Amino acid sequence: MRLFNIFCITALSAAAASPAAAMVGNTQAALVSGRHAVMIVGARGTFCTGAAIARDLVLTAGHCTVSGSVYKILESGTPSAPVFIDVVKVAAHPQFSLQTMLAHRATADVALMKLARPLPASIVPATLGNSGRAPQPGDRYTVTGYGLAARGDEKSIGTLRAASLVATGRPGSLQIRLVDPATGGTRSGMGACTGDSGAPVYEGTALIGVVSWSTGPNLEDGCGGLTGVTPITLYRTWIVDEARRLGSPLQP
Repeated sequence: MRLFNIFCITALSAAAASPAAAMVGNTQAALVSGRHAVMIVGARGTFCTGAAIARDLVLTAGHCTVSGSVYKILESGTPSAPVFIDVVKVAAHPQFSLQTMLAHRATADVALMKLARPLPASIVPATLGNSGRAPQPGDRYTVTGYGLAARGDEKSIGTLRAASLVATGRPGSLQIRLVDPATGGTRSGMGACTGDSGAPVYEGTALIGVVSWSTGPNLEDGCGGLTGVTPITLYRTWIVDEARRLGSPLQP
């Protein structure tokens, strides 16, 4: 199973705001109302997805952050003339362990990014889920991200896409594994891919987790098989408290 730690790109490609058919795969996918997802670009050529949870605060995956690195949020523009918002503070969950993640075990893979100024009005802060309901196999979730539409095709990065996936295996508060209901993970289907790390995962319109890793069909290396999600259930209190500490209290 391949985790997607931090993925490098050589250039920022086709940064479009309009949603497309899927993250990977060709099946039409529903998109949650409102646009919450943002593109995160690192000074070392890294690329991830995140979700606005306040006007100047983004939730993403812990493994999308490296101590001492510089990050920016793509606000608008074109690949040749992008407009960025600086990230002024980064806070990864204190219990996040990259070593644990690289060993394919669940960890607190969540982080917050405080922005130098508010996001544009076109970005709507997402509502954090708080139902307390345990996930069940077959539950349907929507994932939105700016990653690749086809593995290895860097030109496809930078367009907001969505995939409607279902929980498989034994989903819980530590990890949820999602799969394309049309393929069951046994052949290529929809799912997260390179650049979708940190992408928001929704149950209905509530944000319930972030993307942590992906596999190809039958647990092979690649995309279009399983999409691994870190639920925010266990980390919601930390997210709310840290947002307040960063000066970006969340809406109730």
